[in-house]
Amino acid sequence: MKYQQIIQKAIDYIEENLHHPLSIDLVASVCGFSKFHFLRVFQNEVGMTIGDYIRIRRLTNSARMLIDTNESIINIAFYFGFGAPEAFTRAFKKLYHMPPGEYRRAMNIILNKNGGENMEQQKQEIKGWFLTGTSPHNYEMGLDTKNVHQGKASGYIRSRSVATIEEFATMMQQFKAKKYIGQRLKFSAFVKSEKVDGYCGLWMRIDNAAGDVLQFDNMSNRPIVKDTNWNLYSIVLDIPENSAVIAFGVILSGRGHVWLDQCKFEVVDEKTPTTNIEMAYELLDEPVNLSFDM
Repeated sequence: MKYQQIIQKAIDYIEENLHHPLSIDLVASVCGFSKFHFLRVFQNEVGMTIGDYIRIRRLTNSARMLIDTNESIINIAFYFGFGAPEAFTRAFKKLYHMPPGEYRRAMNIILNKNGGENMEQQKQEIKGWFLTGTSPHNYEMGLDTKNVHQGKASGYIRSRSVATIEEFATMMQQFKAKKYIGQRLKFSAFVKSEKVDGYCGLWMRIDNAAGDVLQFDNMSNRPIVKDTNWNLYSIVLDIPENSAVIAFGVILSGRGHVWLDQCKFEVVDEKTPTTNIEMAYELLDEPVNLSFDM
């Protein structure tokens, strides 16, 4: 993708400096862009202004601190760059629909109702998603309330008894392609990884009614490996006239842990290049070697 590396560089820098002053000029200069060009690129790629992105990430991390620590609300507000506790409270309430103190009490009650267990990860069914792959029994899928990019939870896949990097699992969905026929579709999401010894990444596949693959990308040519912070990735595919099903998800090959958050689909124009991986093969005119000659 034309700007994906630039956006990833910007997001990495933001994530590392959420509790430091972050000006748009500074982030733009880190990426080697002018301020106004960077503003346009960031909003087009991420779907929100850089100011909104920084504020949401600070609020998400502050929500985590409210649950995990006994730090005062005023100290948390100052730590994440809010000039006054009142400004922090207004922003927090707008995103989480309750003030910070009430949020802390409510979350603690929820934790206590579960016997004081660590609710960082809970293996459970996730509405709309299912787990499959070569060895889904060697992986688990669930919701994580600690490692979150935005909101209250992210989805994850984690290896349990995986022996080799040839094994893989995917957390996925599928839906009808009818709405997007003839258009170019972009699937984007935030992904975080930990100790991935194979690879992980987003994927999307377009099938016809017979189950033939028409378009496909699994980020195998730009894999996510080892430990990475939250970053934005995307796949762009054309939806041909004979498309029937769109399948998508996140894949984990080998051992490790991968989180997925803020999935989004949007129709883009032809100026946005596709990421389709060609799977061409030669179709013979006639059958060959029917007697299995050496």
